[in-house]
Amino acid sequence: MKHYDYLRDPDAIYRLSFDMIRREVDLSALPPGIDELALRLIHACAMPDILPDLVWTPDLPRAVHDALQAGRPILSDVDMVAYGVIRSRLPASNPVLSFLNTPQAREIGKSKQITRSAAAVELWLPHLENAVVVIGNAPTALFRLLELLHDGAPKPAAILGFPVGFVGAAESKQALIEDAQGVPYATLKGRRGGSAIAAAAINALASWEPPR
Repeated sequence: MKHYDYLRDPDAIYRLSFDMIRREVDLSALPPGIDELALRLIHACAMPDILPDLVWTPDLPRAVHDALQAGRPILSDVDMVAYGVIRSRLPASNPVLSFLNTPQAREIGKSKQITRSAAAVELWLPHLENAVVVIGNAPTALFRLLELLHDGAPKPAAILGFPVGFVGAAESKQALIEDAQGVPYATLKGRRGGSAIAAAAINALASWEPPR
């Protein structure tokens, strides 16, 4: 049987990964909470060059922390993001909700001639107030959320907006940057994003504790 020479110890792999990121990227100028967020995002995609594209509001870590401590839900655009949330890090057994694959989302999408991802966002409305929104796939979900907020929908505590793709991803994130309507947020300018990055974002912030 052939054996390859590779690191097998999971703890050692974990430590080495973060040591390598810290050697390649200077995170020292980032405020508490955002430094951990950046570290986890880079780890999720193995692309240190995303750091200049990371945009965030200073109040984001506290907003996510307070919402989760209060038991508010996490609303995700796709099941892949929801599956990526590490439940043991959630302080109040917070619900993690995704409505993409529900019959209601399909019906709304067909009746309004919109994507199922955008339709699923409309099903967030009863849960949206002070929730933590995590978008890791669909630009139309982020656009629809911003439209609903403009129309007077309850504001979430925070938006982690990381849709990915060639059509609408960069534009939806730029719309968030330009008019988040006072909601704390983090996003990644350009096309890059995805479910792994979005899940890494909420997992990083769920573990953050404010300085005492």
